Amino acid sequence: MTANAKEDGWPTVSVVVATRHRPELLLRAVTSILGQSYPGELECLVVFDQSEPSPPHAEVPVSRKLHVLSNTRKPGLAGARNAGIDAAVGTVIAFCDDDDTWHPDKLTRQVELLNRSGAEFVACGVRILYSGHVTVRMPPAQTSFDQLVHDRVAALHPSAFVMRRSALEDIGLVDEEIPGSYGEDYDLLLRAARRAPVLAVQEPLVDVLWHEQSFFAERWQTISEALRYLLAKYPALRADPAGRARISGQIAFAEAALARRREAGRFIWRALRGNPAERRAYIALAVAVGVIPATSVVRAANRRGRGI
Repeated sequence: MTANAKEDGWPTVSVVVATRHRPELLLRAVTSILGQSYPGELECLVVFDQSEPSPPHAEVPVSRKLHVLSNTRKPGLAGARNAGIDAAVGTVIAFCDDDDTWHPDKLTRQVELLNRSGAEFVACGVRILYSGHVTVRMPPAQTSFDQLVHDRVAALHPSAFVMRRSALEDIGLVDEEIPGSYGEDYDLLLRAARRAPVLAVQEPLVDVLWHEQSFFAERWQTISEALRYLLAKYPALRADPAGRARISGQIAFAEAALARRREAGRFIWRALRGNPAERRAYIALAVAVGVIPATSVVRAANRRGRGI
């Protein structure tokens, strides 16, 4: 890894955008990144995962750079992000999903918070756009490891992540072993927060688009496997009753969506044993016995800017 030595308060920022088969959405995302009001230098690295590189035809202003590369690591979102980090030159690393867009002052506000606080990892609020509905999600100004174990804090979205490279080298790269790269953002947050609290600018500065092309939509088998992986990886998740119940409820829902009633029932019981108020367990039960289809539950949650 190399780094730009120029550090005058506005460090060079490398923005990693992993993409696959979404050229129109990618162009929107890249245009919003290159159009940032940020006073420092900025490079955007578009990493094509399991697809042929095709440069987005975006205007590249002065002090901005656009690089296109292939994922040379493990196929999937985690490997693609790591390939971008490997190629980055900035002392600050940021992520943006290829179907999301940044507000013009997003990066400036976050680097100001990095400089002012000395923090290592900064996020911001987001606006969830789904089927004509807009929901603002604002994370706490500061989030600790214990808070993330207890509650995922879904408002901490990867398209809002901005990290000091020096901290990332200690935290480690994105975990490429997580099945299907599902939950890799939560895993990275947990590792970052274990080292130092995650701060957030209290403004919604990212537009997050939820749509039918979202790669994790209804991939229940992958979701179940990835959540089990996270439970095994973090003893703190297993030790926290609410955290364990939340993830058990999510696994139960995925298993119910797969029509595996026995396995769904096992995790419904685990969820309720840890937290009798865990709503995902009751929703999973309704899906498992056929009261409501899983897709209807997901759509209803998405309209409110939430997932399962």
